[in-house]
Amino acid sequence: MSAGARFRQALEKEVPLQVVGTINAYHALLATASGYRAIYLSGGGVAAASCGLPDLGITTLEDVLVDVRRITAACNTPLLVDIDSGWGGPFNIARAIRSLEQAGAAGVHIEDQVIAKRCGHRPHKQLVPINEMVGRIKAATQARQSKDFVIMARTDALAVEGMGKALERVAAYVNAGADMIFPEAVNTLAQYRQFTSTTPVPVLANITEFGVTPLFTTTELAQAGISLVLYPLSAFRAMNQAALEVFQQLREQGTQKSLLEKMQSREELYQYLHYHDYEDKLNALQAENLQKKDP
Repeated sequence: MSAGARFRQALEKEVPLQVVGTINAYHALLATASGYRAIYLSGGGVAAASCGLPDLGITTLEDVLVDVRRITAACNTPLLVDIDSGWGGPFNIARAIRSLEQAGAAGVHIEDQVIAKRCGHRPHKQLVPINEMVGRIKAATQARQSKDFVIMARTDALAVEGMGKALERVAAYVNAGADMIFPEAVNTLAQYRQFTSTTPVPVLANITEFGVTPLFTTTELAQAGISLVLYPLSAFRAMNQAALEVFQQLREQGTQKSLLEKMQSREELYQYLHYHDYEDKLNALQAENLQKKDP
């Protein structure tokens, strides 16, 4: 079964489907072990964590592919990938889709901001015309090899143009072939209901911290008709705060003794990595080699 088919199957089994951000391969393993059926790679996360850059459309397709390949090599949990505005025109978008599908991604979301994009929860966003975004979606859907590979259309129109224009855009994007819709920077459950009640495909809610969208629960979002709930950088933010605390206390105290209770133990790390299985295999191979050397 393809990654896209596994993603769609997960959506059939769990509604709303919780899609959690995994900034690297190890976090993908942790999320899978915690029971998540779908995981996510944030474009802003790639920029910050892998490149030390802000989420302003600076990173490239290759930057994202490096992290995608590492994650999909580590686990089979279907991965949704943020491709910002697609890194260029129709040919660039088509190349991105082919490359990401080959790398094992389950699907992507592509947005209607200009290429020099901004974080969806920041001011001064600029959108491309509807027909240009329709072209992006068509380029993406025509490039995928499997019909199950998910093409999700994100719109930032609510904050820029208002609800009426946002709904107009969503209708055009669905008509162009978008499998799912991602309305960004939504403020209320009533607004989510407006999207879900007028959209014939699954709608995703981005429940990111410290943005303009309240931290609605899955129960509240289900009642509003939401099909997928995204937590793009929750673990990443917590990881960053924990790392900063370690760095500061280690520098100030000259020891990490007071921090041990907050750390994942070596044995816990080994458990998630199946370290002992690898070690047993290595021991067996070494023993076999020793036997072959004996006269």
